[in-house]
Parts: sequence; C-alpha cells; structure tokens
Amino acid sequence: MTELTTTYLGLRLRNPLVASASPLSYTLEGVRRLAGAGVGAIVMFSLFEEQLRAEEARWAEIVDAPAESFAEALDYVPELVKDGSSVTRYLRLLEQAAAAVDVPVIASLNGVTPEGWRDYARSMQEAGAAAIELNVYYLPGDPEIRGSEVEQRHIEIVQRVKDAVTVPVAVKVGPYFSSTGEIAVRLDEAGADGLVLFNRFLQPDVDPEALAVVPRVTLSNPAEARLPRTWIALLRGRVRASLAATTGVEGPEDVAAYLLAGADVVMTTSALLRHGPEHASVLIDGLAAWMTRKGFRSADEVRGLLAVPADGHGAAGQRSEYVAALRTANAGGTNY
Repeated sequence: MTELTTTYLGLRLRNPLVASASPLSYTLEGVRRLAGAGVGAIVMFSLFEEQLRAEEARWAEIVDAPAESFAEALDYVPELVKDGSSVTRYLRLLEQAAAAVDVPVIASLNGVTPEGWRDYARSMQEAGAAAIELNVYYLPGDPEIRGSEVEQRHIEIVQRVKDAVTVPVAVKVGPYFSSTGEIAVRLDEAGADGLVLFNRFLQPDVDPEALAVVPRVTLSNPAEARLPRTWIALLRGRVRASLAATTGVEGPEDVAAYLLAGADVVMTTSALLRHGPEHASVLIDGLAAWMTRKGFRSADEVRGLLAVPADGHGAAGQRSEYVAALRTANAGGTNY
C-alpha cells in the first residue's frame, strides 16, 4: 500500500494535494466538500486589504452623513451591517471551517500596508488558521521603481508577519524577478516557512471591438507548469522552506511530475473549478496508482527524484537541457 502522508510548513498532511485559494472556499459547505474529496489541506480564498479599506470608507460616509439627509437612514444602516464587515465574515468562516474539517485550513492574505499585513495576519491566527499564505500580488507599474525595492518589499512583508504570528507562514510569489533564485533564498532567510511557486498575475486585456480594457480570468493548463516545475527542481535542497507547486495541475501525472521535481505539496484550483471538488479524489487515487505501477512505496521516495542536485551547477544544467531540447526539436522538424 502506498504511503501518501506529507509534511508541509511543519504540518503533517494525509497526502500532498492541497486545494489552493479559490471560490470553492467561499462557503463552509464548499470547504467541507473539498475536505470530503480527500485533499491534504485547504487554502481559503484571499482576504484583500483594498476591499476592506473601501468598505471602511463607505461605512464612514454613512455614519458621518446627517440622518435627515435620507428618511430611511435608520432602516438602512442596520441592514448594511447586519452580517458584519468583510473581515468579520472572513474570520467567522475561517473559524467555522477550521472546526468543521479534519485537515489544516490555511488562511490567505493579500495586504497593502505594513499594518494591514501584520494586523490581519494576527487575526487570522486567532481565528484558528493552521498557517497563513501571503499572497503577494504586486506588479510595479511605475518604471522608476527599482528591482531591489520590489524585492525588499517582499522581504519586509515576511518579516512583519513572522514577528506578529507564531503559525507557519508561506509566501506566494510571482516569477518576474531578475533573479528568482536569489529572492527565494532571501525569503527563506527572512523566515518564510514555505514558498508557493508561482502566483498567476491576471492582467486585463484589450477588447478591440468594445475599445475597452476588460478583465480576463483564465484557468491554467498543464503547459504552464513547466516554469514553476523548473524552479522547484532548482530550489530543492537549496532552501529550508517547504516548496509548494501551483499552476497547471489537471491530472494525476501533473501531480507526479511536480513531486519528482521536488515539490513538498501540489496545489490546484483550475482542475477543481472545471470538474468540481470531487476531482481531488481522481488526482489522489491516480497518484497512488502511478506510484504503485512505478514501484514507489511513499511520496517521500518520489519527491525530488528529478531535482537538480543541490551540489551541482544549476545554470549549466539548465543550459544543457535547453540545448538538448532544441536538438530534439530540430531532429523532429519542429518549427519555432
């Protein structure tokens, strides 16, 4: 019988499949469905500080407005706050979810201000989060901002949150750094307990018919897994932090490939949104069947089997693989 138990952020999970932040965790029933489908842990949807700030500003306008300015004021205000603020609802759901399921529930935070990162993280811990994932969604649009400033921003976020909480802290980062390996090492040294590779930045698009900028939200596909898998293979053994893979997981083979590269856990959202939370059992059972077929007895035997050796030369190895891929493409008559 295959052993799928895994350690992530110091947490013992029943298997390496993690449901990453998505609308599936908007409700307690959704969280229960994910846990019932067999995932090893659940990352709650992200709490965005901008949303909370905007809500606070709207509430301040209502409170400060003269009551006589609208006759129905006394009826309107209680209705507005009946369910509490967004942060209150999030923390209530987090507390209920942590009590309702038998797997770790990880909170997700996307802050803006130093105080926001620190204070909301502390509240999440108090609500029962087993860990906190920092969703650092930051694309510097000012061409005057230096790359070193962007990197330092990430480091300071980790340090502030680590100073505020005692639960494990993971950082979900994007791939757009001049040296992805260096920022990974610096985040590790700053105290990050885990690195989630990579954040998918959902940029808006241009609609030439409507002559407008429009939002585009697309689900990931397996081809997108190559970039995070490459960096996980390079970082395995070079950082203390746990490595979580995200993006491009559709079938059991994608989970297996990430583990072979060195991921401690494999996160998925798109496949669960396409096929429903119950698809998690397909991924887990498929992984177990693959391991049995290949003669692996545990996930630990698989993990990092094809990672770049920590004492090797990563850049040289990546270049040799690049040249080999080009030769293979040329031999097959591929145009690129």
